[in-house]
Amino acid sequence: MRSVAAKVMAILDAFAAGDVRLSLSEICRRAGLPLATGHRLVGELVAGGFLERVPDGTYRIGTRLWRIGSQAPAVTGLRELALPHMEDLYEATHDNVQLAVLRDGKALFVERLRGIRSVPVVTQVGAALPLHATGVGKVLLAYAPDAVLDDVLAGGLSRHAARTITDPQELRDCLARVRRNGYAVTRDEMTLGAASVAAPVRDGDGTVVAALSLVTRTRSADVRRLLPPLTTAARALSRDLVAHWRGGPAGRPGGASAERKSGP
Repeated sequence: MRSVAAKVMAILDAFAAGDVRLSLSEICRRAGLPLATGHRLVGELVAGGFLERVPDGTYRIGTRLWRIGSQAPAVTGLRELALPHMEDLYEATHDNVQLAVLRDGKALFVERLRGIRSVPVVTQVGAALPLHATGVGKVLLAYAPDAVLDDVLAGGLSRHAARTITDPQELRDCLARVRRNGYAVTRDEMTLGAASVAAPVRDGDGTVVAALSLVTRTRSADVRRLLPPLTTAARALSRDLVAHWRGGPAGRPGGASAERKSGP
């Protein structure tokens, strides 16, 4: 019989797949819990601020849990260094600015800036989204070890919007272009009407530890406009990481794994 702590961890782990909101029945299904047990424990987690109940009846990760997780030294150090560059990037473009790292086969968003004119997006700070359907995810996946890509392909490439890549060979070809060009572009792949351009952030030995992106409306997305300020910000953040960040291999936001060394 599982302990209460194990059941609570299973409930929280139900959100690890990257879904921002889940119904109670879906939480219980993923956690392997009876509905009555899940209802009681989820209620306690909501009362404690670890989960939040949305007006439509679904649940999402609570701010208290995010505040605890965001105190991890690697994430905190990266966010502190990144914020000035992200703010400059937002002022230059007035588009969504996002920063993500690789965590458990997903793109974990550790910071996001947006304004009232920015296109609505599904990302939230602390949320994890699929690697194959997001600009930051493609960058992280392109430079990850082969085993990460193998796991993503083994899990299936789920469709999230009209242009989501669901064919393994097409994804491999896309990642080769990312490594060749040094940036990733998505259009209507995670969210209909949204496009993104993402660039890698590297540490002192050239390992890709994060990805920085701009998200804008598909109909107005112009890579020629977005790419120069984006790559300038990514390079500046990379220089700051080299000069100031002392995370070390075990503390890298992207995990302890080394950068993919294979060519296009």
